[in-house]
Amino acid sequence: MTDINWNNSPDITEDLIKEHGLSDDEHKLMLKILGRTPTLTELGIFSVMWSEHCSYKSSKLHLKTLPTKAPWVIHGPGENAGVIDIGDGQAAIFKMESHNHPSYIEPYQGAATGVGGILRDVFTMGARPVANMNALRFGSTDHHKTRHLLSGVVEGIGGYGNCVGVPTVGGETNFHPSYDGNILVNAMTVGLADQDKIFLSAAAGVGNPVIYVGSKTGRDGIHGATMASAEFTEDSEEKRPTVQVGDPFTEKLLIEACLELMSTDMVVAIQDMGAAGLTSSSVEMASGGGVGFSLNLDMVPQREEGMTPYEMMLSESQERMLVVLKPDRVKEAEALFHKWDLDFAVIGEITADGNLTLTWQGNVVADIPTQPLADNSPEYDRPWVKTEAPAVIDAADMAAPNDLGETLLKMVGSANLSSRAWIWQQYDNQVMADTIQMPGGDAAVVRVHGTDKALAISTDCTPRYCYADPFEGGKQAVAETWRNITAVGANPMAITDCLNFGNPERPDIMGQFVGAIEGIREACTVLDYPVISGNVSLYNETNGTGIHPTPAIGGVGLMQDSSKMIKIAPKENGDVILLVGQSNGHIGCTQYLSIIEGREEGAPPPVDLELEKKNGDFVRKHILDGNISACHDISDGGLFVSLAEMAMASGKGMNIALNNGDIPAHAYGFGEDQARYVLSVSAADADVIISDAAETDVKIENIGVVGGEALDIEDLLTISVKELLDAHASWMPNYMSTES
Repeated sequence: MTDINWNNSPDITEDLIKEHGLSDDEHKLMLKILGRTPTLTELGIFSVMWSEHCSYKSSKLHLKTLPTKAPWVIHGPGENAGVIDIGDGQAAIFKMESHNHPSYIEPYQGAATGVGGILRDVFTMGARPVANMNALRFGSTDHHKTRHLLSGVVEGIGGYGNCVGVPTVGGETNFHPSYDGNILVNAMTVGLADQDKIFLSAAAGVGNPVIYVGSKTGRDGIHGATMASAEFTEDSEEKRPTVQVGDPFTEKLLIEACLELMSTDMVVAIQDMGAAGLTSSSVEMASGGGVGFSLNLDMVPQREEGMTPYEMMLSESQERMLVVLKPDRVKEAEALFHKWDLDFAVIGEITADGNLTLTWQGNVVADIPTQPLADNSPEYDRPWVKTEAPAVIDAADMAAPNDLGETLLKMVGSANLSSRAWIWQQYDNQVMADTIQMPGGDAAVVRVHGTDKALAISTDCTPRYCYADPFEGGKQAVAETWRNITAVGANPMAITDCLNFGNPERPDIMGQFVGAIEGIREACTVLDYPVISGNVSLYNETNGTGIHPTPAIGGVGLMQDSSKMIKIAPKENGDVILLVGQSNGHIGCTQYLSIIEGREEGAPPPVDLELEKKNGDFVRKHILDGNISACHDISDGGLFVSLAEMAMASGKGMNIALNNGDIPAHAYGFGEDQARYVLSVSAADADVIISDAAETDVKIENIGVVGGEALDIEDLLTISVKELLDAHASWMPNYMSTES
């Protein structure tokens, strides 16, 4: 064992151990691994590497059950991001991650650095980022902080993404009281790379130099990973120093410098400094390659005076990377980074002993085996209890609203169903000039530059379903992104997930997690839609009250011919409106029940995955055959809201006649039965589609035609498209212009 300099360490007391978030058992394990008391720096390293945020200690047992392989998957979970084959020697690389706690404490910087971090996860693998997405959850619209948080988060996402030059092309934003004390900010990035230029993080080559590049290290973000692994209390806002500060202009330089570096043959391994900064990047690179790292902390570029080893190793300062280079290419690489006005420092080398050894001012201040910190970190099988499925609500037991037209206007003008234009108009979604479907449709679509191909991207989750029944909710979150991608004409390929839950030490919360994982697993298996990357965010609760379980899903699909892409807006008067799928009037857990009845109860709609696949494959086939001119999947708000959204997107009215039989009209119109689509097609194509549906046993109905200036649903409601637009467009601008 290397002699350790103890002069830099205070006494390692029980209170100090607890302050670092280690349990008694973890403390004992740390002592067993080291064979001695740790230094303060070593304690900090164990603390962040064994945090939930870095180690997945409560979740990895269950994550291992997810399907992650397919012929088109090049790299699944375990790398910085997942990689799929999109043909022609090209790959799509993508991932979604959370930045929840920092965004609640400091919304602008929390959201901005969330975007910066996920960008680095993608470009560190050799990909040029081409699209950003986000999934945002805020508290009640009546909560005193919601406007402030919404404004800051949106400004942070736009401020970083716009400046770095990557389009923000879509996402979702919802409100619910369960997020009052713990908002969710989940960021997703998609990039493109050549398959022969994909870079991994596992270090190799004893004696190879370890290089620090990017910005200097400061004191911002220290303990960010451990903060993200603990629930909030009343004093959480005092944790502002743990929120990182981002610089998108430096990130842009770093992207270009790294991509230029990776166009050469200099790089052995590369990793971004994300959560836990220099600690996680060095430990993961060394552990992944089965080697050790010896680092001289005096060589770390620092922007503040008197930084200690503890501070340098735990800082989460942004826009930094760690690179292992071929020894004879160091000078060449240094010139490249200096050209981009970025720091470049040789801070160590690869060793054969498997340890992370840190020296500072001539003394060894840490010497830890890397395997127990990363690959062999603690793994828990936490106790859990299954969520009891609620009873199904019979719509016949509910009184019908007096005026279905007023009801629809209230729905489309509500907090969760109104237009999000106020948000996405603050994002540059056209930079790079390859965005071919804007926010507001079922999925964003981005052209693969210089080709006919395109990627379709969707983020989705319905937390109220997951709270009522985590298994069905997990299935639905996956199926919804699959439908969204299908609805624009793309073939769904793979997902990334961002699993946001409360305290896993509570068996009911752990049961929500396990149920959602089981649902995701089943959906991904049946839909042939593997999980290739992701993130788990636990302890999302305040003073013992957890958020609704929110397993956000980011899906990516491929279009071979982007000219066949369609949108939700019907094109021609006289086109026929077709309804695909079975409508049973499922009213439990619906937006209707919440917005109109003020109730949140009942079972969510069941998800028949075989039916999802059959109906989706049918719709996609006819889109690619050119038989469908517009398509919209049916989700939040049901059929009536989907029809209204199509009418608002086109400015054209519709004349609709329903065959709801014994199902009450409000349940038929606002029920959220799954596996359904609304199609707009020419009269001639309608005959072809209906005939094919009969042959393939797909439920389909002709429910009306496009035309006029109103959404006219026979004997039920008539609302002008202008009225719908006014209600839909006004809620968020009015809300954000009102004093809290």
